[in-house]
Amino acid sequence: MDVTIRNLDEEAYRRLKARAALEGIAIGAAITQAIEFWLKDKKAERGGVSLMDMKPEPFGKKNSRLSEEMDEILHSDS
Repeated sequence: MDVTIRNLDEEAYRRLKARAALEGIAIGAAITQAIEFWLKDKKAERGGVSLMDMKPEPFGKKNSRLSEEMDEILHSDS
């Protein structure tokens, strides 16, 4: 994707471009890595893992009603 970025700090861009050249990657790839890093850092600031990132865990057949049993315990009147 081609993008024009305005008001970019000239010195920061020069350092990024030099670092990308030293590592042998294109500036676009370096900027993509920087964006991904920034997004992950912001996610961590919000408390880490999103519920959308979590994967279901198999609990086995004997625990198939685990959620219902927990609800019964937590929401019982006793």
